[in-house]
Amino acid sequence: MAGLAGAALPGCECGSVPIAGRLAQRGASPAAAFAFMLAAPAINPVVLAATAVAFPGRPDIVIARFVASLMAAVLVGWIWARFGDDDLLRTATGGEDASTPWSMFTTVAAHDFLHAGGWLVLGGMTAATLQVAVPRTVLDVLAGNEVVAILALATLAVVLAICSEADAFVAVGLSQFSTTARLAFLVVGPAVDVKLVALQAGVFGRRFTARFAPLAFVVALGSAVVVGLAAGAITGNITWTEGIVVR
Repeated sequence: MAGLAGAALPGCECGSVPIAGRLAQRGASPAAAFAFMLAAPAINPVVLAATAVAFPGRPDIVIARFVASLMAAVLVGWIWARFGDDDLLRTATGGEDASTPWSMFTTVAAHDFLHAGGWLVLGGMTAATLQVAVPRTVLDVLAGNEVVAILALATLAVVLAICSEADAFVAVGLSQFSTTARLAFLVVGPAVDVKLVALQAGVFGRRFTARFAPLAFVVALGSAVVVGLAAGAITGNITWTEGIVVR
């Protein structure tokens, strides 16, 4: 339920971490809070709509992203509930926010708009730079080996730390890579990247982050690969052209 709740609360990764910290602070199960933290920036309507715009005529990618991201969030929550050590958590403390609901809404909306817009520009520049500065032969070699391609794009997602509301526009520019590799980029990024590691360390503590970040990376990568391969097997010879299914 915590994972599905992420679909109803649009927001970027930067906002989901402190919200999860406050949920845990107020008595929610830490495992459920973490499932929400991973799901909210990955399966909310804003991100899915942006993915659909970036990949026109490819509803399979939108569905695959939703399924893989939700799967990763729930699995991480279940794994932490079974094997995690809640004693590692250090949640931030502080008084209640005295802001009015409307001022909170406008502040968050303005922050997310400017934040997503900035990362969209940076993401587009990054994708263009990769295509121009990096020799085409290097990208072709990486894309030619599926295992290497998946690991390369998953690592790239961690390093670039692009907002989930804009990462699809970067993924669509990496056209030489397979759908599964680009799905790994879309699923891993909102789950773990360099800025998220810093945020999680600040909210929950470094000891927690040292265990949680690798777990999130492995589970997100595995979910993307499983869903990507399953989607490929299901679609078979079906190709998507301008929203029309062609067999």
